[in-house]
Amino acid sequence: MKTNLSLFVIAMALAFQTFGQKSSENTVTETILSGYSVKAFSSEPLSEKAIDLILECGIKAPSARNSQLWKFTVIYEENLISQIVRNPVPGNVLIIVSGSASTQEGINVDFDCALATENMYVAAQSLGLGAHIYTGPVRNINAKKQEFGIPEGYRAVSALRIGHIDEKVDAASSASPRKEKEEIVNTLK
Repeated sequence: MKTNLSLFVIAMALAFQTFGQKSSENTVTETILSGYSVKAFSSEPLSEKAIDLILECGIKAPSARNSQLWKFTVIYEENLISQIVRNPVPGNVLIIVSGSASTQEGINVDFDCALATENMYVAAQSLGLGAHIYTGPVRNINAKKQEFGIPEGYRAVSALRIGHIDEKVDAASSASPRKEKEEIVNTLK
């Protein structure tokens, strides 16, 4: 009994010690706070296991009314990837997130697709992989839906590039700075 109580007290002390710190022991928040949009990728191939896990994380994203009106198209073919990104690298994959073209009252498909994209982005980073979200090329993808494997009745909303980070490039220190919290957050008390 004393051992259980001692363990509980130690656990609570550790929990309170980390509460309120900007950096935490929580791997999810650490991944988000340390993440950046990777632009330099290596040609080391991704494992199928990693890709499957990342896709599962996308599937687990919340959606309005649990509608899950998204489809994910995984592209390995470098020729197709080169039509979307400027500097394709062998071994990278591109996941196109598409949303249903039909509209339903109270459902914002683009928002739901963004949540799925973000889940996969964070999952890739938590696995030590690089990730970059693209929305600019969506118009070109939608103009060639069949070529890019976009299912009938869907339209591309975003594309997520995933690959191993090129360690020879110091991209993290050259990442664009974020605005200060005071510039972004309004608080009403």
